[in-house]
Amino acid sequence: MSRVDRNSATIAAPVGTYSHGVSVEGPGKWLHVAGQVGLSPDGRLGDGFEAQARLAWTNLVAVLKDARMEVADLVKVTSYLVEPEHMSLLGPVRAPFLGAARPASTVVIVKALARPEWLFEVDAVAWRE
Repeated sequence: MSRVDRNSATIAAPVGTYSHGVSVEGPGKWLHVAGQVGLSPDGRLGDGFEAQARLAWTNLVAVLKDARMEVADLVKVTSYLVEPEHMSLLGPVRAPFLGAARPASTVVIVKALARPEWLFEVDAVAWRE
């Protein structure tokens, strides 16, 4: 088995001591994608929930692409929201990114994320033969 840290050059660098994703190859390839937030490649935060959620999903897709994977390879997605009223906005934001893919999914409403200005975070696990 081999392990590769995945830090896509097309999105903002990690804001802490972690990798955007970690892939493990052996019989199949696993990719664990760290929580992605609404930061653009230059490190600017999206304005409001929908902009942050779109950027976070864009970043998640970039990590998949860097690992030569795609949304269809997602097996588990967890979304974190800090405001319950944003729940109704989540589906319309994520649907275009998922297309026909239907990974297992969990939505968690939390008191806060690692930084108070962050309104949304998404992490994922993907697998490919």
